[in-house]
Amino acid sequence: MPSLSFFRIPKLFLTTCCLMVSGLSALAQSPAVPEENRFTKTVLSNDLNEPMELAVAPDGRVFFTERKGNFYVYDPASRQTKLIREFPVFWETKYGNGLIGLALDPDFAKNHYIYFYNTPISDTPKQHVSRFMLRDDNTLDVASEKVLLEIPIDYEISRHTGGSLAFGPDGNLYISVGDNTSPFASKGFTPIDERPGREQFDDQRAAGNANDLRGAILRVHPEADGTISIPDGNLFAKGTAGTRPEIYVMGCRNPYRITVDPKTGILYWGEIGPDSGKEGEEGPKGYDEFNQARKAGNFGWPYFIGDNKAYHDVDFATEKVGPIFDPAHPVNDSPNNTGIKNLPPAQKALIWYPYDESAEFPELGKGGRSAIIGPVYNFDPSLKSETKFPQYFDKKLFITEWMRNWVFAVDLDDNQNYRGMAQFMPATGDFRRPIDMTFGPEGSLYALEYGSVYGIDNADARLVRIDYNAGNRAPVAIISATDSLGTAPMKVTFGTKKSYDLDKDPVTYQWKFGNNTVTSNGGTVTFTFGKNGIHPVILKATDPSGASSSDTLLIRVGNTLPQLAIETPNNRSFYFDNEQFAYSVKVTDKEDKSIDPKRTNVKFKFIPQLANQAALIGHQETAENMDLGKELLEKSDCKACHQINQKSVGPAFTDVSNKYRTDPGALARLANKVITGGGGVWGDMAMNAHPQLSKEEATEIVKYVLAIGEAQTSLPPQGSKVLQEHTQESKPGLYQLTASYTDGGGGGIDPLTNYTSLWLRPAQVEVEQLDSLYLLKKERSGLSNLKNGAVFVMKDIDLKNIKTLTFRYSVPDDGLKVEVRSGSSTGKVLSALKFSPASGTNKFAESTVPVETTTIRQDLYFVFTRKEDNGDTTTGTLDWVRFGL
Repeated sequence: MPSLSFFRIPKLFLTTCCLMVSGLSALAQSPAVPEENRFTKTVLSNDLNEPMELAVAPDGRVFFTERKGNFYVYDPASRQTKLIREFPVFWETKYGNGLIGLALDPDFAKNHYIYFYNTPISDTPKQHVSRFMLRDDNTLDVASEKVLLEIPIDYEISRHTGGSLAFGPDGNLYISVGDNTSPFASKGFTPIDERPGREQFDDQRAAGNANDLRGAILRVHPEADGTISIPDGNLFAKGTAGTRPEIYVMGCRNPYRITVDPKTGILYWGEIGPDSGKEGEEGPKGYDEFNQARKAGNFGWPYFIGDNKAYHDVDFATEKVGPIFDPAHPVNDSPNNTGIKNLPPAQKALIWYPYDESAEFPELGKGGRSAIIGPVYNFDPSLKSETKFPQYFDKKLFITEWMRNWVFAVDLDDNQNYRGMAQFMPATGDFRRPIDMTFGPEGSLYALEYGSVYGIDNADARLVRIDYNAGNRAPVAIISATDSLGTAPMKVTFGTKKSYDLDKDPVTYQWKFGNNTVTSNGGTVTFTFGKNGIHPVILKATDPSGASSSDTLLIRVGNTLPQLAIETPNNRSFYFDNEQFAYSVKVTDKEDKSIDPKRTNVKFKFIPQLANQAALIGHQETAENMDLGKELLEKSDCKACHQINQKSVGPAFTDVSNKYRTDPGALARLANKVITGGGGVWGDMAMNAHPQLSKEEATEIVKYVLAIGEAQTSLPPQGSKVLQEHTQESKPGLYQLTASYTDGGGGGIDPLTNYTSLWLRPAQVEVEQLDSLYLLKKERSGLSNLKNGAVFVMKDIDLKNIKTLTFRYSVPDDGLKVEVRSGSSTGKVLSALKFSPASGTNKFAESTVPVETTTIRQDLYFVFTRKEDNGDTTTGTLDWVRFGL
């Protein structure tokens, strides 16, 4: 676990917005689904430094904290953010403490009480829950502090702090407290090390201890004099030996954020789970949880996870795995337990999910895990607000994932049982690791976004508000242009065809070209730029009510993109064993009088087959330039804790490269580390497991990282390469030849770079990887349902030098034929084969036929025909097609 208690390090490898709710029948029973374009996200305060928790006052002021001690208010009237106080707190990054939690008193409008969960600077390690009074001028009365509760902790392993505060409708204050136990010596499973001197590695002393405040959610009632009382209904009655009466929920690992439904009083929280990416003899793999407590209870940690998946007792001295724990009768017999031995029965999570795809909740996806709870929305029909969320979201619970950057709305039935969920703003939400969310008095949703990387001052850390618009929507201006790069005089035609108005209102357009303004009702506008330089073009779209939006396009005059082409006498679609592949990169540039070879960069690489080879094949048809390792890294959670050149929680990628680049065994070791996770290399911080990645995908990520600090070398613009890596890897893959050129600039415009790529795939095409199919079915052994009228397509194929096609197939009789046609299912026939059943016991036959060699790339249509159509009866299976020289 990273030091800031809610996070897990994502292991070395690790505006208008939308709502998508399709495919969820339970949610469809709710009121009408709101149109996805009616949600608008506004940044209220930017460039924050590790924001933690927020609260919105009845008058609309937004209060929030930063971990290092800053306490702010955002004033909606002035639209300004003001620092109220810099708390003196203990905040070292590796421990994760600081100014974590914040809540406003239910009667804040009258008494101005505000509560904080913080780590005071003290010789005695502890957390404080403190109450202050806020003056009318937005200053804090420091002398008014009342410490309601003191929670002892161990600094040296203070990984899980919890620290969230929330009030229930009855005025009770809920306080989340992390288990304060080291997770780094348990192989990602449960930390129950009972050896002498290892108390801080035994969570039975905290989360499993009914006599300890850690690893729990407490419930107390603040009194006017700054003391607390214990409400009825907590987990243990007052005076029960071996228990703490403040405990409402025990058995928590790291309940980093909590929320209480103001209508039902039900408590919800996100639980950060352990790190193992796979099952072990010790017990289940790691799961994060979203939990619901309708009443006090024990939620199982460190003995159970998820839906009460049980761990085994482990003797850490002998490493012997013992009996499995019983969720109905959990027993804490650790020598470090100071409380009762027989614990309340364990309660299941509401939602639980691992690193890889969840069997129960697959919509949550894959990747790193840091579950953060959001609020329950309660629709108020009497509230006069133009921005409140619609009735559709009434009684829905919002949940968010810090690592995966999503937000879901969870639908609960009338008995508060899980019924379904749908992702909120999936396409354009642009969430930057949400860490806290709440609804304001006007019904808008407020969120603190931590920013891209853990443990640093992120420029994209911010306070945002999401509003719903039920009325008129502004038109959306989008500029289209025939070009944006050229030399003077540069004539460009601009259009509005991509602009739109969701309410179908007539739109007026206004163009600005420097000092020139053109008004139109649409269509095209032509303008000539006579001088070199960068020229902003602005399009404003306005509807009849006056609502408007603008779009800006920069036209760069003075330099044009260089043009590149890869020439080869070889086939441009397929590779062959030990083929001598010759190439020549041709570059032309309007502004460069001569082409500088030093500005030309040529790469030739082999990419082994991935789990999803079909998706990769698609890249060769569309991508101009792609580094697969970089693409996989960008799509992963790696950058949550790693930067290119600077250390955050994890090491900089350049440091990783410098350490391992010359180690011949590092590639395989690090790729395995990416998948399995773990710590011990750069400290005791554990890295997330990534069981969802294949070995090949993890290897490509590591290759990219190891090359970051390496001096980049280029192949000559003309040369040849023996294609043999695929034989060394003993598996197919793709070869990628990439060429780029950066020109010398011109006309005041910076140098421009252009790319081109040539992709080579295996000459033997496994047809089940193809997507363009008609009447055919994909099977593990190929394509089945070969019958009259069935078709599959191979796109953009070069037949240069190709003389034969070989088919491997299985058919019951000799009535089926395939024709290979150019460009369409009725195009020119380039090859044809009449299938014959295999002889003997072998089900599959192989047949080779000639194919017409052509000099153009084209789509090949494989059309199946049969003189006597046998209807829907399957007539055979095609395994592969091999292209031969």
